[in-house]
Amino acid sequence: MKLKNLRLLNFKNHLDSSWEFNDRVNCFVGHNGSGKTNILDAIHYLSLTKSYFNSSDSTSINFNSEYFTIKGSFIRENSFSNIVCNVKDGFPKSVKNNDKKYKRFSDHIGNYPVVFVSPTDTSLITEHSDSRRKYLDSGISQFNNFYLRTLISYNKTIKQRNELLKHFLSSNTFDEITLTTYNELLMNYGYIIFTERKKYLEKFVPVFQRYYTEISSGKEKVDIEYKSQLNENDYLTQLNNSLKQDKISCRTSVGIHKDDLLFTLKGSSVKKYSSQGQQKSFLISLKLAQFDFLKEELGLKPILLLDDIFDKLDDKRVESLISLVKRGTFNQVFITDTSKARSEKILKKTSSEYSIFNIQN
Repeated sequence: MKLKNLRLLNFKNHLDSSWEFNDRVNCFVGHNGSGKTNILDAIHYLSLTKSYFNSSDSTSINFNSEYFTIKGSFIRENSFSNIVCNVKDGFPKSVKNNDKKYKRFSDHIGNYPVVFVSPTDTSLITEHSDSRRKYLDSGISQFNNFYLRTLISYNKTIKQRNELLKHFLSSNTFDEITLTTYNELLMNYGYIIFTERKKYLEKFVPVFQRYYTEISSGKEKVDIEYKSQLNENDYLTQLNNSLKQDKISCRTSVGIHKDDLLFTLKGSSVKKYSSQGQQKSFLISLKLAQFDFLKEELGLKPILLLDDIFDKLDDKRVESLISLVKRGTFNQVFITDTSKARSEKILKKTSSEYSIFNIQN
């Protein structure tokens, strides 16, 4: 699978930009703020129908416009697909494949898999559980459409239950029949998601550990522990037991939307007891393991997006990445950097074809 070209119209700071890509390595160079990262984010949009960074589509529209359009052509198994993503203020987002509009975005996700490595990934270690669940869900959803559709249904039901709880509070009423319906739906969806996450992590963690050993050249033991309330008690019982609290807060306080991943190094929390270097190795290993897992499950190599990677990593870790590129571990790679000279010096070591694009916005 390859991305052959890309065109951006009114996407962030790109009013009308287009590129034809190399099949192996493509590097965008330019000063900070020139829009290099926005190009990678546009590729993420084409693959997953959403931004890697922003939850709201409208924030990606150029300030002087009311819409943005992203166009790209993928080739997969000798078949071309022209993907177009349109976002316009006040209208539903539209994604088309060869002029055919998707009824459900979930039908598109997984067709053109992607893995994004960004400096903002530190949030996986430093921030709350939301970012870790997002990482986990992104990995599973790109090869397991049933999981993705179940997750969408679960999140929709959570919103409906929360709205019902708000209605209880504002109207001083209680509808046990409707609440029971939502609880049973959450129980069914929740157990599916819980089971799929456990199955995924059982296979994923050994791959992650292998990459960490290779990148860090160390013997430190790393691990990932799946923390879920469903490990402890029956979900329906938990929903019933938390009802008093939920009616006060108008929020559903228990469920798989509270799941977390505990990252450990030598048995201790990575967040509390690791160096910056160890954290960088941990994060890169998470992403490379995700890449490897998607490759095995889908039977094709995802596109790899590396944002500002040469500037943020030390020479040792850059060399480890270059070694993987040289061995053909990856397929098509997109990179951003502020230094053209540094990029050329590093990319020459890969023995791969590469293209460098100067970005000046």
